[in-house]
Amino acid sequence: MRVALENVGHRFGGGSDWLFRYLDFEFLPGEIYALTGPSGSGKSTLLSLLAGRDRPREGAIRFTDVERVSWVFQNPFGAPRRTALDHVVLPIIAAGASAASAEAEAQSLLVRVGLGSIAHRQFRELSGGEAQRLMLARGLASRPSLLLVDEPTAQLDRRTAERVDSAIGAVADPRTIVIVATHDMRTRAACTRHLDLGARDGYRHE
Repeated sequence: MRVALENVGHRFGGGSDWLFRYLDFEFLPGEIYALTGPSGSGKSTLLSLLAGRDRPREGAIRFTDVERVSWVFQNPFGAPRRTALDHVVLPIIAAGASAASAEAEAQSLLVRVGLGSIAHRQFRELSGGEAQRLMLARGLASRPSLLLVDEPTAQLDRRTAERVDSAIGAVADPRTIVIVATHDMRTRAACTRHLDLGARDGYRHE
């Protein structure tokens, strides 16, 4: 499984400035990639390209054995009266699991992101950080090949963001490529690899 950027560049309209150009990079499962850069550098746009919502203006994005893409948005959303466990169980059942095995898997995912003790709390009762971690668990529950996470700590205070960063560090999976767009250097530190769209030479990777 892999996702490869081959000389990728993108801009909006023929006369606009390039957001980024000449991106050559390979994303592999088992890693958590931080996608960084200042506002306007194209982080969310690159996530959209990776999700297949648009095509790059130049170059190509090659997908190998990527069957499902899941996207965790900046603003958590859920059914107010559904429990945290319900939110994670549903995509597992939708994939064909029995109710019992889905509940066991969902509980394991909640523990993985530090929410094991609030499995039966309603979504409307969760804090912003808890809701964001729940979205990570739900994203993994769909068993994606590619998990895209957009600015997960942008609207959180530092203490709450630290808990989300810990959860991000826990979502590494040998069956999933995880890419996190962020402006937060602490979130970047929770990741294992780095692609910087704001570098002076066009981009920088580590």
